[in-house]
Amino acid sequence: MTAAATRREHDLLGDRDVPADAYWGIHTLRATENFPITGTPISAYPHLIDALAAVKEAAALANEELGLLDSTKAAAIVEACREIRVGKLLDQFVVDVIQGGAGTSTNMNANEVVANRALELLGREKGQYQYLHPNEDVNLGQSTNDVYPTAVKIATVFAVHGLLEAMSVLQDAFARKAVEFRDVLKMGRTQLQDAVPMTLGQEFSAYAVMLDEDRSRLTEAVGLIHEINLGATAIGTGLNAPAGYAEAARRHLAAITGLPLVTAPNLVEATQDCGAFVQMSGVLKRVAVKLSKTCNDLRLLSSGPRAGLGEINLPPVQAGSSIMPGKVNPVIPEVVNQVAFEVIGNDVTITMAAEAGQLQLNAFEPIILHSLSESITHLRSACVTLAERCVSGITANTEALRATVENSIGLVTALNPHIGYTAATAIAKEALTTGRGVAELVLEKGLLPAETLADLLRPEALAGNGEARGEARRAAT
Repeated sequence: MTAAATRREHDLLGDRDVPADAYWGIHTLRATENFPITGTPISAYPHLIDALAAVKEAAALANEELGLLDSTKAAAIVEACREIRVGKLLDQFVVDVIQGGAGTSTNMNANEVVANRALELLGREKGQYQYLHPNEDVNLGQSTNDVYPTAVKIATVFAVHGLLEAMSVLQDAFARKAVEFRDVLKMGRTQLQDAVPMTLGQEFSAYAVMLDEDRSRLTEAVGLIHEINLGATAIGTGLNAPAGYAEAARRHLAAITGLPLVTAPNLVEATQDCGAFVQMSGVLKRVAVKLSKTCNDLRLLSSGPRAGLGEINLPPVQAGSSIMPGKVNPVIPEVVNQVAFEVIGNDVTITMAAEAGQLQLNAFEPIILHSLSESITHLRSACVTLAERCVSGITANTEALRATVENSIGLVTALNPHIGYTAATAIAKEALTTGRGVAELVLEKGLLPAETLADLLRPEALAGNGEARGEARRAAT
């Protein structure tokens, strides 16, 4: 049995054998040994790999423009980056997403993969760094401390665009149900007690509006992520980056990504400050909290089917029990709840990581990347799943809903302006004691004519806008 072919590479600590067919090199090898943490490689986040390749391409173009990199090397680097950006060599990005070193291992993984693919394009062998070097050429004019946060921001922007689309899908699903259920009368509840009548359409419309509001807040937050520190190099002073590099690199990067990127006005501040990530995480938490509240409502409204509220039916998607025949559980809202819990926990992690930065650098951006990426991608999947496998198939138990209105003492609130608070209170007390209906008692006591009562209890009068209620009140007088 022959040993696998290897090539020898050298770094600060000495020599190591690297698999001959690997596009990554010795720095990546050491990182895979040092950080066996999550088992999740950075390739699990394709937006990040795309962003890293975009940064390396922009840097090569800027360095060529400034006369620092010869055109042959620049062309090879650019071509390698473009291949990576269309999905090639994704499996070569192998370092663990959580790592020490402020993202240096991720940056070097990218430098080595780009360099070795560029060497192939130049007709050379992998590892022949005398012809094109990961640090001296691919990383020219850069530091992990400006490459990594810039790539994380670009990756976050692209991921958020996907989340915004998914939230729009869910919003539309709720909005369609709001129209479908616009005439379905039911009781509203406060503190889980009967309140006043409303329509099921109004209830579902509120869920759509909440999503619309959160989409607006998310759009605002992602705007802050377009400010980058590329050109800052190690701490923001721009050491080893020539005059004009920051603007040239930003211009090329904006053209490559199609994003309106801007260079931070103070690169020393931008290199150490993670405030934009904290802001983004806070908005993601807001989305998660409100989405989870909506799922709590769906589970409660569909509880039963015989011994709960049973006002709506969620589409059955799988058997619910290994012991209770016929049981169907609200598994889709439940999984969305759990995603929300994760996002809330990730927000705490991001908060602590941002706070833990010291002096001119935050060393904990890898966990910020990991937490943000999980929150965004999982929320996106949760929104689409909730829309397609739950909301779109919800049906209403219309007759049961109307019966709760007719039997609820909360109905008396709608009659309060017409029969007076004292009489309304007496009716409510008697209805609760005897189990009789409010309308039945009002008619029995002659408090309102039957025709007027019927008009007041119309769905549009009970749950409509103020104008409809005003017309009903005028009719009663």
